[in-house]
Amino acid sequence: MSWKNRRVLVTGADGFIGSHLAERLAGLGADVTALALYNSFDASGWLDDSPAPVRDAMTVVRGDVRDPHQMADLCKGQDVVMHLAALIAIPYSYDAPSSYVQTNVQGTVNILQGALKAGVSRVVHTSTSEVYGTALFTPITEDHPLQGQSPYSGSKIAADMMADSFARAFDLPVVTLRPFNTYGPRQSERAVISTVIRQALDPKCGSIRVGDLTPTRDFNFVDDTAAAFLAAAELDDAHIGQTFNAGSGRMVSIGDTVEMVRRVTGTDKPVLQEAHRKRPEKSEVMALMADPTKLQEASGWGAATTLEEGIARTADWWRGRMDRVRAGAGYMT
Repeated sequence: MSWKNRRVLVTGADGFIGSHLAERLAGLGADVTALALYNSFDASGWLDDSPAPVRDAMTVVRGDVRDPHQMADLCKGQDVVMHLAALIAIPYSYDAPSSYVQTNVQGTVNILQGALKAGVSRVVHTSTSEVYGTALFTPITEDHPLQGQSPYSGSKIAADMMADSFARAFDLPVVTLRPFNTYGPRQSERAVISTVIRQALDPKCGSIRVGDLTPTRDFNFVDDTAAAFLAAAELDDAHIGQTFNAGSGRMVSIGDTVEMVRRVTGTDKPVLQEAHRKRPEKSEVMALMADPTKLQEASGWGAATTLEEGIARTADWWRGRMDRVRAGAGYMT
Protein backbone atom coordinates (compact mmCIF):
# COMPACT_ATOMS: atom_id res chain seq x y z
CA MET A 1 0.00 0.00 0.00
CA SER A 2 1.32 3.40 -0.97
CA TRP A 3 0.98 6.15 1.61
CA LYS A 4 1.57 8.88 -0.95
CA ASN A 5 -1.16 11.54 -0.59
CA ARG A 6 -3.25 9.34 1.72
CA ARG A 7 -5.02 11.42 4.34
CA VAL A 8 -4.12 10.21 7.81
CA LEU A 9 -5.21 11.54 11.19
CA VAL A 10 -2.79 10.71 14.02
CA THR A 11 -4.15 11.37 17.50
CA GLY A 12 -1.55 11.67 20.22
CA ALA A 13 0.94 12.87 17.60
CA ASP A 14 2.59 15.05 20.22
CA GLY A 15 3.59 12.02 22.27
CA PHE A 16 6.48 9.59 22.24
CA ILE A 17 5.27 6.95 19.77
CA GLY A 18 2.81 9.26 18.03
CA SER A 19 5.48 11.76 17.01
CA HIS A 20 7.65 9.03 15.50
CA LEU A 21 4.67 7.60 13.63
CA ALA A 22 3.55 11.01 12.31
CA GLU A 23 7.08 11.70 11.09
CA ARG A 24 7.28 8.30 9.39
CA LEU A 25 3.96 8.87 7.61
CA ALA A 26 4.97 12.37 6.49
CA GLY A 27 8.22 10.95 5.15
CA LEU A 28 6.22 8.44 3.12
CA GLY A 29 4.25 11.24 1.51
CA ALA A 30 1.03 10.95 3.50
CA ASP A 31 -1.16 14.00 4.10
CA VAL A 32 -0.87 13.94 7.90
CA THR A 33 -3.15 15.73 10.33
CA ALA A 34 -1.31 15.56 13.66
CA LEU A 35 -3.46 16.07 16.75
CA ALA A 36 -1.63 17.51 19.77
CA LEU A 37 -3.25 18.12 23.14
CA TYR A 38 -4.18 21.79 23.53
CA ASN A 39 -2.16 23.78 26.05
CA SER A 40 -1.50 27.43 26.81
CA PHE A 41 2.23 27.25 26.08
CA ASP A 42 1.87 27.23 22.27
CA ALA A 43 3.63 23.86 22.34
CA SER A 44 3.00 20.73 20.31
CA GLY A 45 4.89 18.23 22.41
CA TRP A 46 7.55 16.19 20.66
CA LEU A 47 6.40 17.51 17.29
CA ASP A 48 8.31 20.65 18.23
CA ASP A 49 11.47 18.53 17.94
CA SER A 50 10.62 17.30 14.45
CA PRO A 51 12.93 18.49 11.65
CA ALA A 52 11.42 21.60 10.08
CA PRO A 53 10.75 20.05 6.63
CA VAL A 54 8.96 17.10 8.25
CA ARG A 55 6.94 19.28 10.58
CA ASP A 56 6.02 21.62 7.74
CA ALA A 57 4.71 18.62 5.79
CA MET A 58 2.07 18.00 8.49
CA THR A 59 -1.03 19.89 9.53
CA VAL A 60 -0.70 20.21 13.30
CA VAL A 61 -3.99 20.70 15.14
CA ARG A 62 -4.40 21.27 18.85
CA GLY A 63 -7.38 19.75 20.58
CA ASP A 64 -8.62 17.05 22.91
CA VAL A 65 -10.04 13.61 22.13
CA ARG A 66 -12.56 14.14 24.91
CA ASP A 67 -14.45 16.58 22.65
CA PRO A 68 -16.73 14.53 20.36
CA HIS A 69 -17.56 17.41 18.05
CA GLN A 70 -13.94 18.29 17.34
CA MET A 71 -13.08 14.62 16.76
CA ALA A 72 -15.97 14.24 14.32
CA ASP A 73 -14.73 17.27 12.38
CA LEU A 74 -11.13 15.97 12.32
CA CYS A 75 -12.23 12.58 11.00
CA LYS A 76 -13.99 14.11 8.01
CA GLY A 77 -12.15 13.43 4.76
CA GLN A 78 -9.57 11.12 6.36
CA ASP A 79 -8.62 7.80 4.79
CA VAL A 80 -6.97 6.35 7.91
CA VAL A 81 -7.14 7.22 11.61
CA MET A 82 -4.21 6.20 13.83
CA HIS A 83 -5.56 6.57 17.36
CA LEU A 84 -2.74 6.86 19.91
CA ALA A 85 -3.99 9.64 22.20
CA ALA A 86 -4.24 8.39 25.79
CA LEU A 87 -3.28 8.99 29.37
CA ILE A 88 -0.59 6.38 29.95
CA ALA A 89 1.23 7.08 33.22
CA ILE A 90 0.40 4.10 35.41
CA PRO A 91 1.28 5.70 38.81
CA TYR A 92 -0.95 8.72 38.15
CA SER A 93 -3.86 6.44 37.28
CA TYR A 94 -4.10 5.45 40.95
CA ASP A 95 -4.59 9.10 41.91
CA ALA A 96 -6.94 10.17 39.12
CA PRO A 97 -8.67 7.11 37.63
CA SER A 98 -11.68 9.05 36.34
CA SER A 99 -9.46 11.12 34.06
CA TYR A 100 -8.27 7.87 32.46
CA VAL A 101 -11.85 6.83 31.78
CA GLN A 102 -12.62 10.22 30.24
CA THR A 103 -9.58 10.23 27.93
CA ASN A 104 -8.94 6.57 27.23
CA VAL A 105 -12.51 5.27 27.08
CA GLN A 106 -14.70 8.23 26.15
CA GLY A 107 -11.96 9.68 23.95
CA THR A 108 -11.75 6.40 22.06
CA VAL A 109 -15.53 6.30 21.65
CA ASN A 110 -15.40 9.82 20.21
CA ILE A 111 -12.82 8.74 17.64
CA LEU A 112 -14.73 5.58 16.75
CA GLN A 113 -17.97 7.51 16.26
CA GLY A 114 -16.24 10.21 14.25
CA ALA A 115 -14.53 7.65 12.02
CA LEU A 116 -17.78 5.75 11.52
CA LYS A 117 -19.67 8.87 10.50
CA ALA A 118 -16.84 9.98 8.20
CA GLY A 119 -16.58 6.58 6.50
CA VAL A 120 -12.82 6.18 6.95
CA SER A 121 -11.28 3.09 5.38
CA ARG A 122 -9.25 2.04 8.45
CA VAL A 123 -8.90 2.87 12.13
CA VAL A 124 -5.91 1.56 14.08
CA HIS A 125 -6.73 1.62 17.77
CA THR A 126 -3.82 1.49 20.22
CA SER A 127 -4.00 -0.99 23.07
CA THR A 128 -1.17 -1.98 25.43
CA SER A 129 0.44 -5.15 26.72
CA GLU A 130 -0.55 -3.98 30.22
CA VAL A 131 -4.08 -5.28 29.56
CA TYR A 132 -2.76 -8.83 29.97
CA GLY A 133 -1.59 -8.22 33.53
CA THR A 134 0.98 -10.64 34.91
CA ALA A 135 1.21 -13.38 32.30
CA LEU A 136 -0.64 -16.61 32.99
CA PHE A 137 1.44 -18.13 30.19
CA THR A 138 4.22 -16.99 27.88
CA PRO A 139 4.61 -16.15 25.13
CA ILE A 140 1.38 -14.17 25.36
CA THR A 141 -1.03 -14.65 22.48
CA GLU A 142 -3.92 -12.34 21.69
CA ASP A 143 -6.23 -14.89 23.35
CA HIS A 144 -4.61 -14.41 26.77
CA PRO A 145 -7.17 -13.30 29.40
CA LEU A 146 -7.35 -9.55 30.04
CA GLN A 147 -6.49 -8.56 33.61
CA GLY A 148 -6.75 -4.97 34.79
CA GLN A 149 -4.05 -4.60 37.43
CA SER A 150 -4.11 -0.79 37.43
CA PRO A 151 -6.75 1.84 36.65
CA TYR A 152 -4.73 2.60 33.51
CA SER A 153 -4.90 -0.96 32.21
CA GLY A 154 -8.57 -1.17 33.20
CA SER A 155 -9.33 1.90 31.07
CA LYS A 156 -7.44 0.44 28.11
CA ILE A 157 -9.35 -2.85 28.39
CA ALA A 158 -12.58 -0.85 28.24
CA ALA A 159 -11.32 1.09 25.21
CA ASP A 160 -10.34 -2.15 23.48
CA MET A 161 -13.82 -3.54 24.03
CA MET A 162 -15.38 -0.41 22.57
CA ALA A 163 -13.25 -0.80 19.43
CA ASP A 164 -14.27 -4.45 19.24
CA SER A 165 -17.94 -3.56 19.63
CA PHE A 166 -17.80 -0.95 16.85
CA ALA A 167 -16.36 -3.56 14.50
CA ARG A 168 -19.09 -6.04 15.41
CA ALA A 169 -22.07 -3.71 15.69
CA PHE A 170 -21.33 -1.18 12.96
CA ASP A 171 -18.76 -2.91 10.70
CA LEU A 172 -16.28 -0.15 11.45
CA PRO A 173 -12.98 -1.13 9.77
CA VAL A 174 -10.96 -1.00 12.99
CA VAL A 175 -7.89 -3.04 13.91
CA THR A 176 -6.42 -3.03 17.43
CA LEU A 177 -2.65 -2.97 17.80
CA ARG A 178 -1.26 -4.08 21.15
CA PRO A 179 2.35 -2.86 21.44
CA PHE A 180 4.57 -4.36 24.10
CA ASN A 181 7.04 -2.17 25.98
CA THR A 182 8.24 0.47 23.53
CA TYR A 183 11.38 2.50 24.27
CA GLY A 184 13.61 4.93 22.42
CA PRO A 185 14.31 8.63 21.90
CA ARG A 186 11.69 11.00 23.37
CA GLN A 187 10.36 8.55 25.93
CA SER A 188 9.49 9.94 29.34
CA GLU A 189 11.72 9.27 32.31
CA ARG A 190 8.84 7.50 33.99
CA ALA A 191 9.87 4.55 31.79
CA VAL A 192 12.67 2.37 33.08
CA ILE A 193 15.07 2.44 30.12
CA SER A 194 14.84 6.22 29.80
CA THR A 195 15.40 6.92 33.47
CA VAL A 196 18.29 4.47 33.73
CA ILE A 197 20.02 5.93 30.66
CA ARG A 198 19.55 9.48 31.91
CA GLN A 199 21.00 8.60 35.33
CA ALA A 200 23.86 6.64 33.76
CA LEU A 201 24.87 9.64 31.64
CA ASP A 202 24.12 12.48 34.06
CA PRO A 203 27.28 13.49 35.98
CA LYS A 204 25.03 14.87 38.72
CA CYS A 205 23.73 11.36 39.44
CA GLY A 206 26.12 9.38 41.60
CA SER A 207 24.04 6.23 41.37
CA ILE A 208 21.29 4.66 39.28
CA ARG A 209 18.09 4.53 41.30
CA VAL A 210 15.44 2.03 40.26
CA GLY A 211 12.48 0.08 41.63
CA ASP A 212 11.93 -3.66 41.31
CA LEU A 213 14.58 -5.42 39.20
CA THR A 214 12.80 -8.77 38.94
CA PRO A 215 9.93 -8.13 36.45
CA THR A 216 10.55 -9.22 32.86
CA ARG A 217 9.56 -7.28 29.77
CA ASP A 218 9.41 -7.56 25.99
CA PHE A 219 11.14 -4.32 24.95
CA ASN A 220 10.71 -2.92 21.44
CA PHE A 221 12.47 0.00 19.80
CA VAL A 222 10.15 2.81 18.77
CA ASP A 223 10.97 2.55 15.06
CA ASP A 224 9.77 -1.06 15.10
CA THR A 225 6.56 -0.06 16.87
CA ALA A 226 5.91 2.69 14.31
CA ALA A 227 6.39 0.10 11.57
CA ALA A 228 3.84 -2.12 13.30
CA PHE A 229 1.24 0.66 13.08
CA LEU A 230 1.82 0.93 9.33
CA ALA A 231 1.53 -2.85 9.02
CA ALA A 232 -1.76 -2.86 10.95
CA ALA A 233 -3.19 -0.14 8.71
CA GLU A 234 -2.19 -2.09 5.60
CA LEU A 235 -3.90 -5.35 6.60
CA ASP A 236 -6.68 -6.47 4.29
CA ASP A 237 -10.32 -6.32 5.31
CA ALA A 238 -10.33 -9.96 6.40
CA HIS A 239 -8.56 -8.76 9.57
CA ILE A 240 -11.08 -6.09 10.54
CA GLY A 241 -12.06 -6.31 14.20
CA GLN A 242 -8.98 -8.30 15.17
CA THR A 243 -6.25 -7.57 17.70
CA PHE A 244 -2.53 -7.97 17.03
CA ASN A 245 0.43 -8.09 19.39
CA ALA A 246 3.47 -6.05 18.40
CA GLY A 247 6.41 -7.44 20.33
CA SER A 248 9.80 -9.02 19.80
CA GLY A 249 8.97 -12.38 21.35
CA ARG A 250 12.00 -11.97 23.63
CA MET A 251 11.87 -11.41 27.38
CA VAL A 252 14.50 -9.75 29.56
CA SER A 253 14.48 -8.84 33.24
CA ILE A 254 14.67 -5.23 34.40
CA GLY A 255 17.88 -6.13 36.22
CA ASP A 256 19.52 -7.46 33.06
CA THR A 257 18.29 -4.41 31.13
CA VAL A 258 19.90 -2.08 33.67
CA GLU A 259 23.17 -3.98 33.34
CA MET A 260 22.99 -3.64 29.55
CA VAL A 261 22.51 0.11 29.89
CA ARG A 262 25.52 0.32 32.22
CA ARG A 263 27.61 -1.63 29.70
CA VAL A 264 26.48 0.37 26.66
CA THR A 265 27.02 3.72 28.39
CA GLY A 266 30.29 2.64 30.01
CA THR A 267 29.28 3.58 33.55
CA ASP A 268 30.20 1.85 36.78
CA LYS A 269 27.70 3.75 38.91
CA PRO A 270 26.09 1.57 41.59
CA VAL A 271 22.45 0.51 41.23
CA LEU A 272 20.19 1.33 44.18
CA GLN A 273 16.65 0.03 44.62
CA GLU A 274 14.12 2.45 46.11
CA ALA A 275 10.75 1.40 47.50
CA HIS A 276 8.90 4.48 46.24
CA ARG A 277 9.80 3.59 42.65
CA LYS A 278 7.98 0.27 42.90
CA ARG A 279 4.35 -0.14 41.90
CA PRO A 280 1.75 -0.82 44.58
CA GLU A 281 1.60 -4.45 45.73
CA LYS A 282 -0.62 -6.65 43.52
CA SER A 283 -0.43 -4.21 40.61
CA GLU A 284 3.08 -4.93 39.33
CA VAL A 285 3.02 -6.91 36.09
CA MET A 286 5.75 -9.46 36.67
CA ALA A 287 6.15 -11.01 33.20
CA LEU A 288 5.41 -9.83 29.67
CA MET A 289 6.55 -11.54 26.49
CA ALA A 290 4.64 -11.32 23.22
CA ASP A 291 3.80 -13.98 20.75
CA PRO A 292 3.94 -11.77 17.63
CA THR A 293 3.15 -14.62 15.23
CA LYS A 294 -0.29 -13.36 14.25
CA LEU A 295 0.93 -9.96 13.02
CA GLN A 296 4.02 -11.49 11.43
CA GLU A 297 1.97 -13.98 9.43
CA ALA A 298 -0.65 -11.41 8.43
CA SER A 299 1.74 -8.64 7.39
CA GLY A 300 5.35 -9.80 7.44
CA TRP A 301 6.13 -7.33 10.22
CA GLY A 302 8.82 -8.20 12.74
CA ALA A 303 10.94 -6.37 15.30
CA ALA A 304 14.24 -5.59 13.55
CA THR A 305 16.21 -3.78 16.28
CA THR A 306 18.11 -5.66 18.97
CA LEU A 307 17.81 -4.41 22.53
CA GLU A 308 21.49 -3.49 22.68
CA GLU A 309 21.30 -1.55 19.41
CA GLY A 310 18.15 0.25 20.53
CA ILE A 311 19.66 1.19 23.89
CA ALA A 312 22.76 2.53 22.13
CA ARG A 313 20.63 4.68 19.80
CA THR A 314 18.56 5.93 22.71
CA ALA A 315 21.70 6.76 24.71
CA ASP A 316 23.03 8.74 21.73
CA TRP A 317 19.82 10.80 21.74
CA TRP A 318 20.11 11.41 25.48
CA ARG A 319 23.73 12.57 25.11
CA GLY A 320 22.47 15.37 22.90
CA ARG A 321 19.96 16.48 25.55
CA MET A 322 21.92 16.36 28.78
CA ASP A 323 22.21 20.14 28.83
CA ARG A 324 18.40 20.39 28.80
CA VAL A 325 17.34 17.95 31.52
CA ARG A 326 15.86 19.18 34.76
CA ALA A 327 17.91 18.88 37.92
CA GLY A 328 17.51 15.82 40.12
CA ALA A 329 17.65 12.16 39.28
CA GLY A 330 14.11 11.76 40.62
CA TYR A 331 12.55 14.02 37.99
CA MET A 332 9.96 12.20 35.92
CA THR A 333 8.30 13.78 32.88
